[in-house]
Amino acid sequence: MRPQRRGRSIAMSEREVDGFMRTERTCRVATVGADGTPHVMPLWFVWHDRSVWLSSIVKSQRWADLTRDPHVAVVVDAGTEFHELRGVEVRGEVEQVGDVPRTSRIDPELVEPERLMASKYSRSGEFVPDGRHAWLRVRPSKLVSWDFRKSAAPRTS
Repeated sequence: MRPQRRGRSIAMSEREVDGFMRTERTCRVATVGADGTPHVMPLWFVWHDRSVWLSSIVKSQRWADLTRDPHVAVVVDAGTEFHELRGVEVRGEVEQVGDVPRTSRIDPELVEPERLMASKYSRSGEFVPDGRHAWLRVRPSKLVSWDFRKSAAPRTS
C-alpha cells in the first residue's frame, strides 16, 4: 500500500484508523457503471485484517458494477463541524469471498467478518445468511485518512 503523502499533519495513525473503522457504522461505496457513470451507495461494513468487508446484495447495481470492474473507492467519515471532520478513504479492488450468494456452509475465511458484522449490526448477535448477499473484501491499495481535530483550534468570533 502506498503511504499517504498529502495531509500528513492531520492523518490518522494506523491505530487511530483501526479504531475509527471498527466503530463507524456506514461507509459509502463508489463504483463505475458500464456507461462510465459513477454509482455511490451507503452500506454497512466491517474492518478486519486491515481490509474493508462488505456484505452486498448480489442482484444489485453495485454487484454488477464490481463484477465488471473490481476497482472501488470506499469512504467512511464522521463529524458535523469542519474542525470535527475525520474519515478514511480506501481504494482498491474487490474480491469475492465465499459462496455467491452466501450459504450457511461454514467458511473459515468468513468466520471473523461474520462475527464482527453480527456484533456490530444484529440485535441477536448472530449472522444468518439470507441467500441474497455475498461477501466482498477490499484490501487497500491506497488508504488516506484525515482528522481535522488535529489541526489548529477553530477561531471563535
